[in-house]
Amino acid sequence: MQTIDLRGVCCPTNFVKAKLALEMIDAGEVVEFLLDDGEPVKNVPKSLKAEGHKLLGLKETDGYYTLTIEKVE
Repeated sequence: MQTIDLRGVCCPTNFVKAKLALEMIDAGEVVEFLLDDGEPVKNVPKSLKAEGHKLLGLKETDGYYTLTIEKVE
């Protein structure tokens, strides 16, 4: 599984980077995104879900969040 670190990346740039990363993988693949607390963890999961991707998990670890997404075509 690929992990993409978006900590320190501001909104909406972090969503754009997440979207670009998902374009590079095949449907059905799972990716983890590392996100900061606040706007990133509120907006990125919601935006990716609105794009049709499947949210598999969101957990807090040491002050940041790990968002697990399955790409849906």
